[in-house]
Amino acid sequence: MGYIPAGIAFGVLAQVAGVPIWATIMLSVVLYAGAAQYACLPMLSAGLPVGSIATNIAAINLRHVFYGVPLLQYLPTQKVARTYCLFALTDETFSVMTSLPAESRQTLLLPVSLFNQSWWVLASAIGVIIGTALNDLVPHLDFALICLFVILAYEQFQSIKRYFPIGIAVIGLAIASLFTSNWLLLVAIAICMLLILTRAFWIQRKAIKDKVIGGSDDQ
Repeated sequence: MGYIPAGIAFGVLAQVAGVPIWATIMLSVVLYAGAAQYACLPMLSAGLPVGSIATNIAAINLRHVFYGVPLLQYLPTQKVARTYCLFALTDETFSVMTSLPAESRQTLLLPVSLFNQSWWVLASAIGVIIGTALNDLVPHLDFALICLFVILAYEQFQSIKRYFPIGIAVIGLAIASLFTSNWLLLVAIAICMLLILTRAFWIQRKAIKDKVIGGSDDQ
């Protein structure tokens, strides 16, 4: 249900940016990436080349690669459904699916993905209908998506109780803020990815070392 205010805010902001109605709806159908859709509005409004917009969107959505890995085993077996679930794997869908019991994930991944995108497209259309009037009444509507992320992060933490993701996010943002302001999100994401890979390498190396030591003790 959090998609409703976030989607409405996107539709309103798209109208403020001068994006045509049909293009706003198509962005929610074909692109369907909340943060990237918000980010592309000023780029579309400024008339940036398609290549530049696509590059920025690809960089922002790079985090979805990490979302897909834990859910690969739960993807539908049917090819079309499998492809759609990979396309529709957003932050919100990932958060919902990883909070569910493992035995029900494969059954629910497709309907949850369809349900979430349907709400997003519907909310975007409502935002388009409302138009710029809401933006005049409620400034900084783009903060709606941030609020949704905060709620999802809190729900995820309550379910899993893992501190490492929060830690690397804070560290990544702190380090990125020292070097840039225009590319803060992309640099922070890159730092987080580096920290995740470093931790995985360290854990793997420690496991191999423990195995070797354990084998020596047995002998």
